[in-house]
Amino acid sequence: MEALHFVTVVGGLALAGIGACMAVTNPGQPDYENYATEALTVYLKQEVCPQAQGELGGFLVSYCKTLVDTGRPHIENLITKTTNRHNYLLFSIYETELMLPSPVPNYEFETIGAFQQFYTYQAEEF
Repeated sequence: MEALHFVTVVGGLALAGIGACMAVTNPGQPDYENYATEALTVYLKQEVCPQAQGELGGFLVSYCKTLVDTGRPHIENLITKTTNRHNYLLFSIYETELMLPSPVPNYEFETIGAFQQFYTYQAEEF
């Protein structure tokens, strides 16, 4: 009986410790905005810029990455305006709906943030 009580107490303390750690390391909105801006910038440079040659000719290809870097503050502003955060104390879920000009498709992202990390578990093109 005493061993069961000990295991229960230790298990409860471990769960409380993990919960406290999650609450303290639940990333905030500015952290998500930095993460999402970086992820979108990388996506644009790696996926959209190479397509620009076929759709917009060679002129834009040479300047595409520079344009993305120059537009980074606007990208972050767009993410800030189109993101909803659902804070569950131990973790947060971020929903971002991006409506971008052609040739970039429109996307809806759902990302979970916990332990100062982000994981995008849903990315739908619409």
